[in-house]
Amino acid sequence: MGIILVLIPISLVLIGFACWAFFWAVGSGQFEDLDAQAWDILAEDEPAVDFERPTRGGRRC
Repeated sequence: MGIILVLIPISLVLIGFACWAFFWAVGSGQFEDLDAQAWDILAEDEPAVDFERPTRGGRRC
C-alpha cells in the first residue's frame, strides 16, 4: 500500500511533463505542416552524376 504513495506523485510528474511537452510542440509550430514530409518522397530527384563520361583531354574522372 505504501508504494501507491510513491507511484501517484511520479505519475503526476510524468503527466505534467507530457502535457508541457505537447503544448510546447504546438506552440512552437511542430504540427503546422504535417503533409510536406510525406510529399517530399514523391518529388523527382536530381539527375545522378555520370562518372563514366570522359572529361577534357580524354581522361576519366
